[in-house]
Amino acid sequence: MSLSRLMKFVTGGMEAFLGIPVLGGAFVIFTGYTALWVMLALHIVTLLICHKEKAGRLGSVVGIVTSCVAVIPVLGMIMHIISAIILVLSALAQQDRNNYTGPYRRVR
Repeated sequence: MSLSRLMKFVTGGMEAFLGIPVLGGAFVIFTGYTALWVMLALHIVTLLICHKEKAGRLGSVVGIVTSCVAVIPVLGMIMHIISAIILVLSALAQQDRNNYTGPYRRVR
């Protein structure tokens, strides 16, 4: 599994946790909104890794936007859920270039 795919799964899972209506909001408030800063940093790191590995970047960009607008209670919850879905689906759809064994595999 590539690092970009792993990071998408990790950030997607964390976004899913933050999207839980009462629990996610309470966690964000309890941490003094530090959780949003941590998520912003993780999304930026994931974006840089995806850029390096030439993988899809949409989930990370949506996650960055989510981290910025998540201080608004209901909008934040909705954005966390959307980000989680995009990140996990992106990770599931991503094929690892090194482990591809399909019919058009380039032999070196």
